[in-house]
Amino acid sequence: MSEAPRVETPVILSPVVCEEIDQWLAKYPPERRQSALIAALRIVQDDNGGWLSSAHIEAVAAYLGVPPIAAYEVAKFYSMFELAPVGRNKLCVCTNVSCMLRGSDEVMGHLTKKLGIKAGETTPDGRFTIKEVECLGACVGAPMMQIGHQYHENLTPERIDRILDSLE
Repeated sequence: MSEAPRVETPVILSPVVCEEIDQWLAKYPPERRQSALIAALRIVQDDNGGWLSSAHIEAVAAYLGVPPIAAYEVAKFYSMFELAPVGRNKLCVCTNVSCMLRGSDEVMGHLTKKLGIKAGETTPDGRFTIKEVECLGACVGAPMMQIGHQYHENLTPERIDRILDSLE
């Protein structure tokens, strides 16, 4: 096996972030550094308050030693990546078939009314962003939403209110 190329750490990436990316890089052969792209972008997004600037995307590409276009393609394709600032709590509501059949439109309606924003918007205080997403793989618990790394299933207006009240 060939040795991994030495890449200079872009200033925008903290040593802690680089260490976490390195843990993912260790899972792949040195010539397959691009395989860690999704994980690296997620790590950087989490470290940056939930979104990726162009500088962050390009720093990840430089750190992995891949063309910047490769990092941009991934960041723009997957809905888990945000290219603009989002609220502290990103409410990802599944609106795919199972959730739709079990009431995701009511979930969206309740959130829109309660928070005073539509999908794709953030509350003026920066607390919440609502996002419609495709299947999150929790069809048995539909309707559902993801907040951070946590799933909330079998949603009702009352359950949604309790969840929102528990968030900062």
